[in-house]
Order: sequence, then structure tokens, then C-alpha cells
Amino acid sequence: MSTKRPDTLGGLKASGWVSRPVRDEMRDNLLARMTNNGDLFPGIVGFDRTVIPQVVNAILSRHHFILLGLRGQAKTRILRQLHTLLDEFQPIIAGSYLNENPYAPISPRSRQMLSELGDELPIAWRHREERFHEKLATPDVSIADLIGDIDPIKAAREKLDISNEEVIHWGIIPRTNRGIFAINELPDLQPRIQVGLLNILEEADIQVRGFPLRVPLDICMVFSANPEDYTNRGNIITPLKDRIDSQIITHYPRSLAEARAITDAEINTPDSDITVPEFMRDIVEEVTFHARRSEYVDQSSGVSARVSISAYENFLSNIVRRALVNGDRDLFPRVCDLYATISAITGKIELVYEGEQEGAALVAHTLIGQAVNTVFLNHFPEPVRGKGSPDDRPVDNPYEAVTDFFSSGRRVELSDDLPLPEYERRLVNIAGLDRIVDRYFPTDNKREKLLRMELVLEGLFHNNVIAREEVDSVVSYGDIFSDMLKGMGN
Repeated sequence: MSTKRPDTLGGLKASGWVSRPVRDEMRDNLLARMTNNGDLFPGIVGFDRTVIPQVVNAILSRHHFILLGLRGQAKTRILRQLHTLLDEFQPIIAGSYLNENPYAPISPRSRQMLSELGDELPIAWRHREERFHEKLATPDVSIADLIGDIDPIKAAREKLDISNEEVIHWGIIPRTNRGIFAINELPDLQPRIQVGLLNILEEADIQVRGFPLRVPLDICMVFSANPEDYTNRGNIITPLKDRIDSQIITHYPRSLAEARAITDAEINTPDSDITVPEFMRDIVEEVTFHARRSEYVDQSSGVSARVSISAYENFLSNIVRRALVNGDRDLFPRVCDLYATISAITGKIELVYEGEQEGAALVAHTLIGQAVNTVFLNHFPEPVRGKGSPDDRPVDNPYEAVTDFFSSGRRVELSDDLPLPEYERRLVNIAGLDRIVDRYFPTDNKREKLLRMELVLEGLFHNNVIAREEVDSVVSYGDIFSDMLKGMGN
């Protein structure tokens, strides 16, 4: 085809353009991309061996398909990338509401124009992005929204009889003719509205009101939905399920590396001056992994990847805030910064009854603690509890100097807004703490060593070796037995 796209039917014929059904077009372009080793779905992480092959198979099979999975599993993102499998530009009859094929018009008006104008029929071109439309299913969506209805105002304005099909106001699906139409959260669509989709999927046509017309549509229908037990608002009617050719199950990332890659791709422009060690990144991601296993969280609702994304953004912001408050450039994380993520977690997890009784903030606090302990045990030995019997062989306890420090009655307070010199002084003064890091998790970075020392304190608390109290973001570490006795006295 020449650089200048033809603007009449005669020019289109001369250019050699060949018409293809939209699903054939997607299939051909997918095959070409795979042959050239192109990236099929950029930015989609963790689905390479599970979801993506099934989507490819559905497209190669020319199927209508549905992505079924919990929230935050990239279903909508995959659907919104499907338009890249369409030709860059597509010719349509100029002024056609239904984006009609110049070679095969389907409306009376376009057929009449073709009869009168012949090869002078005007042609317009639409970009592939204009050929993808989507609709979020809500209970108030009507057949008129999706398919169309009689427009009495149009009939009066153009002096048309109400029986003339030119008075029909076409819905969003017919206006997507020769393109891709996506419906998100399909179960939320009322059953009587779902029935209206049956003819589109089975017969590739629509009917409007009492008009004895059948409008053949060339369209690829795709859907997303949560599992039926996730919502009480509705489900997918059986006849519609039967007409959706492929059902593809999505899932959450299965490794920390995949979860981190998703977070890195989605966070809002982090401060490039902030250096976050890998083990701190792991803690942020572990919060979400623990939430997906928590007995307090409604697992049928799911825990979105947006938990990690928002939490990490809050985590970075707290570092920046501290640097501004203290008037320095200490853009380095602390373990206590993790608790600034609670506000990002509480609104994104659905709790079961027991979780509601505990409270969202406490559940979030617990999840952060579990994540910290998981990463702590990945790098340090599990603390020894108790001394055992006199006959037992003595066990090497690397934390003995630290516990002895607190057993003497000392307490150490840390907070997320403590100036760096004071933060360093308080950690360094804890006997034996630096030697633990040097032995099990060494680093040449002086600032990161302080962070790892703080991680040890948090790990010892979560393993019931030392005590910890938190009041208004100020964390106080002390002797666990002294705190127990104080509690008994109270």
C-alpha cells in the first residue's frame, strides 16, 4: 500500500487491500510477532508459562475468551493490550456508525451510498486504538447501552418513521464492529443483559427491539471476571459460559522476584537518590505473600498486587519525609519505616469476621511483623529459647550479649524520625549487636550495617527473645521478662 492512504473505494481496490475478519487479523498478526520473537504482552510478569500460552492459544483458535481470577491479577491490562494485534489502520465507509467494511456494507444507508457512488464511495481510516472498546459491568448497564435502542428524538429531527431502522441509536458493541470489545467484571452484569450477548457470540449478529433486522457483526468479545464465590452480586449465566470459547485462569506472582518486578514497573517515580537494599524490598513483598495466607484475610476476595505497590510508595515517602524533617540527606531506609505502610495495607485487604474483631490496623501490623521475621530468619539463625536441661550440650547462642544487655534493665528507643547520628549511637551502644551482623549478614556499607542491626532487634522481638513497645511511632526495646513482671504487677 502506498504511503498516502486512499480515500475512495476505487483507490482502496487499486491499493490491493484485502479484507479479513477481525479474529483472523489478530491471529495473523500474532503469528507474525511470534515469528519475529516479539514481546507479546509487555509488562506482564509471571505469566510466561501459564496464562500467556493460553491467551495465545485462544487467539490462534479465533476464540472469544474470558480471564478469570482474583483482583489485581493483570486481567484488564492483558485485555487492553489486545489491540496491538490489530492492523495499524483499518478502512471504513466514511460516516458509518458501524465502521462498515467498504467491500461489504451492512446498513441500508451504506448500501445505498455504494449503489449511488460506486468507486467514489468515500473512505476513512481508523487507528487500531479506536478499534478497542471496553465496558465495566455494573447493575445499571442496559441493553440500550450495549446494543442499542430506538431514538425518538432522531426520528423527529430527521422526520423519519419510527419503523425506519435509521432511527436506531446504536450501542457500544455495534460501534465496535470490526474490533475488540471487552466487558470487565462480567458477573456484575444482570442475567437478562447477559442474555443479550448470546446472539453476538453464537450467531455474530444483533437484533434491536421489534425490528425484523439482523446486523451481522465482525467482533472479538473478551471478558474478565472474579470467581463466582468472590461476589454476591451475581454470576455468569450458563448459556453465556457455554458460548465463551476459552476460560483462562490467572494467578498472583509465585515468587518474590516476580512480585518485585511488578512493583518496580508500577510505582510512581520513586526518588532516584534512595537506595533500598534487596532484603528490605523482600520484606515489603512478603507482607502481601503473608496476607494471602493469613487466617484473618478473606482469601476468596484476594490480595491485590496493589498492596505491595502502594506500600512501597509509602515506604519510600517516609524516607523522604524524615530527610526533610531532619534537614539532612539521609535517604536510606530503616526497619521502622515499614510501619508507615500500614495506611496502604488496611484499605486493600478484606477481613473475615475474626480479622474485623482484631481490627485492620492490628492485622496490618501483624503482617508486617511476620514479613520482617521471615526475612530475618533468611539471614540469621533462629534464636534459642530457654536454656534446656543441665544434661544438654550447651548451644551456641549468638544473641546472648544482646539479651544480657537488655536483661540489665536497659531500654533502647528508635523512631522513624530520629536524626541519623542519634540513631547510630543508640544501635552501636547495644552490646554484641554489630558482631551478630558481622558474623551472619556482613556488609561493607556502614549505613546498611545499621539497618541490619535494627533488623536483628526486630527479629529477636518477633521470636519472643526481647520485648518491644510502640507508642506514636516510637519503638522501645527492652527485656522480655521485666516487661512480663511489670505486667503482672499492674
